[in-house]
Amino acid sequence: MKQKKKIVITGALGQDGIILTKKLLKKNFKVYGIIKNDKKIKIKVSNVIYKKLNLAKFNLLEKYLTKINPDCLIHFGSENPNFYERNKKKFYKVNFCITKNLIDFYSKNMKKKKLILIGSSQMYSKKIKKINLKTPFNPINLYAKFRSDSYKYMLKVKKKYKCNIVMAILFNHDSIYRNKKFLIPRLIKIIKNKQFKKLNLIYKENISGDFSHADDICLGLLKLVNTKRNIDKVIFSSNKRTYINDIIKFILKKRKIKKILNCNSTKYYHGAIGDSAYAKKILNWSPKKNIFIAVDELNRII
Repeated sequence: MKQKKKIVITGALGQDGIILTKKLLKKNFKVYGIIKNDKKIKIKVSNVIYKKLNLAKFNLLEKYLTKINPDCLIHFGSENPNFYERNKKKFYKVNFCITKNLIDFYSKNMKKKKLILIGSSQMYSKKIKKINLKTPFNPINLYAKFRSDSYKYMLKVKKKYKCNIVMAILFNHDSIYRNKKFLIPRLIKIIKNKQFKKLNLIYKENISGDFSHADDICLGLLKLVNTKRNIDKVIFSSNKRTYINDIIKFILKKRKIKKILNCNSTKYYHGAIGDSAYAKKILNWSPKKNIFIAVDELNRII
């Protein structure tokens, strides 16, 4: 009988950890989930071997990985601040140290195994409207700097040790597992509670960006797990602009609320769009859903 491939996922109870775990199980992988705490009993996925482990205590993590000897590790396990948390200094030092330790461990002990790191659109300047693999990093905060510094360190190590480490750069994506502190779940709650003054303030911001369904993003990550190619980075995004005001109108319509909002403002926040052409070319990946499907699914449960 063919032995199942073993996958370790850090941050296994986050949105992406849960969705990717389910996809891996369907493909007959043996999944090990590293979690920060075991309080989220209700959202644990069946047939996953969970381990409560502090990633900063690397001697314990190293011992655990050596014992399992996984074919691949996907590193979601970092604090992910929301849109309004501008002071991200607290996220840098610990997150970078954990990622550096993982890179060092894989490069020296698991050269033939795969390590997937996660990047963010925040690693790029706000002024750039279209981001591709050649776009230079210009992190907008310390949270993003930890991601970009991790990538730069990864490249140096790959050149020296010829190991298989890749960074998947993810743009905004949502699902029913999205943490409720983020923008779209908050919008749904605001509309549900008929807080129209607060809603109108957001409407006047004219926010837009690259938004996807998390299921599509995790499908891309699954393809990245399976590919035999050793690449440096890949972008997963919708490759198109979505306006939050259109999402607001969509939620209002779904809830059968007739409300005219005022947008007489010169303000705007137009986030960058990700060019996912490389992912489509080498992984045969393309989005099957869209952000409005994710909004509808969230709207039904909030």
